[in-house]
Amino acid sequence: MEPTTGLILRRITQTNLSVSAHKLATFILDGISWKEGYNGLPRGTAAFTLSALAEKVGVSRQYLSVLLNELETSELQLVRHKPHGKYAPWLFRFSAFDSDEEPRDVMSGGGDTSLYKENTNKTIFSGQININDKSNVFRTCWAELIKAAKTALPCWNVDTQVIWERFLAFNRARGNENVPAGFLLGFMRRWRKSPGEVPRQIIPAVPEKPLDPREQELLAQIAAAPSINRQFHASDLCRAIGQAAYDARVFDVIRQFGCPRFTATLAVHGQAVMAGEIAR
Repeated sequence: MEPTTGLILRRITQTNLSVSAHKLATFILDGISWKEGYNGLPRGTAAFTLSALAEKVGVSRQYLSVLLNELETSELQLVRHKPHGKYAPWLFRFSAFDSDEEPRDVMSGGGDTSLYKENTNKTIFSGQININDKSNVFRTCWAELIKAAKTALPCWNVDTQVIWERFLAFNRARGNENVPAGFLLGFMRRWRKSPGEVPRQIIPAVPEKPLDPREQELLAQIAAAPSINRQFHASDLCRAIGQAAYDARVFDVIRQFGCPRFTATLAVHGQAVMAGEIAR
């Protein structure tokens, strides 16, 4: 079945998650691109910076990492990666809805200069670009497509006209007169700063509001045991104290901090590491 917003939203509401994790999953779903190539994103993918996500959900950056871990281990199987460099956004998708069959891109013929190809309502870079055509990108059909695609690419902060001029110069230097439109998207994905380009001004981050002492205590316990090893921690601790005592500790943390079970489990592992009961 082809995944849709409605299908994923129903799965989110049916999945056993904390209230904040439900909220985070909904924000990610809202940003998903359902057209291949739209905003430069693969189909079924959303792009966010962690600071933007934390602000949307109304949590600290530290607690956001806990919520992301919760979604990654849930039935939604959230995955994230950052392929476009330090200042580019993270890409997110719910891999539980990945299809076994990869969608096939529709390739245009040599004489096709249209921007769009209809194939299950996908928008892709297609057709041919005449390198000796107009030097002003805004007098061509490519300006809007560049503006839409660059938002999630390394050239996200570069002027559309500059991207176009660099692309034309790159191909003229190699003697190309006509190239597939996909070359333009590939050029944007491999963007490199020119030697004379002024580096982007880094805006200082807005200081986060101080954490509540109880929240600080909970985060300190979670940080003591890396969440990536949580399955090993659970197994080691259950073997050391028994399943009943393990569950009792989890319920004690839930009662003390009012946090979801997943968060409480990580805190119990951290307590055990700090007490020397299990290895980090």
